[in-house]
Amino acid sequence: MKVLVAIKRVVDPNVKVGVKSDGTGVDIANVKMSMNPFDEIAVEEAVRLNEAGVVTEVIAVSAGVTQAQETLRTALAIGADRAVLIESNEDLQPLAVAKLLKALVDKEQPSLVILGKQAIDDDSNQTGQMLAALAGLPQATFASKITVADGRATVAREVDGGAETLSLVLPAVVTTDLRLNEPRYVTLPNIMKAKKKPLDTVKPSDLGVDVTPRLKTLKVAEPPRRSAGVKVADVNMLVEKLKTEAKVL
Repeated sequence: MKVLVAIKRVVDPNVKVGVKSDGTGVDIANVKMSMNPFDEIAVEEAVRLNEAGVVTEVIAVSAGVTQAQETLRTALAIGADRAVLIESNEDLQPLAVAKLLKALVDKEQPSLVILGKQAIDDDSNQTGQMLAALAGLPQATFASKITVADGRATVAREVDGGAETLSLVLPAVVTTDLRLNEPRYVTLPNIMKAKKKPLDTVKPSDLGVDVTPRLKTLKVAEPPRRSAGVKVADVNMLVEKLKTEAKVL
């Protein structure tokens, strides 16, 4: 059984970013990059399935610039068996990434595709759902527990009213939530071993996919600064300020 795990190279979650002076986007020059946290959970889950003997091969895939190889090496250090980089300097939007992944799914024929539910840079939460639609596969989103047995994946997920359990016939697409697992610490020996694992590079044209952006960002601006709070003498003054200044009553 083969599992395909999609990962994305994003700005490290501990780094505070700012907007470019011309308002065309976020300034990521000389900023530390790392694996998207939700995708790291996806890699960890795939590796755990491999260690449990349920899965025979874990393939990590990323789409983006050449430097994304570093992110894929991290996935290999966690425990993935091999990696594929779809190299492109275009601004890869969710639909384009879903089409690229669909082409790889057709080529690799995995029994399970695991993705993070969203990337922390654009927060789109679209790629997994688009991939499932394009590939015609069943899907389960926001997974908090995954069990694979007898050609089916049983996925527990949180919903507004509590918890929900879905049973999917494989092959299927699953997106991960934070509660699914706690990714392991990557050790130095595993980092060294990852350098010897295969990492293939392909172009979108090799997969027959047009990744031309279909959306255009008109302007990016930082949120307005919050004004300082004030102390009020009593409840009556609080109510008055909520009415006249905050205008929420």
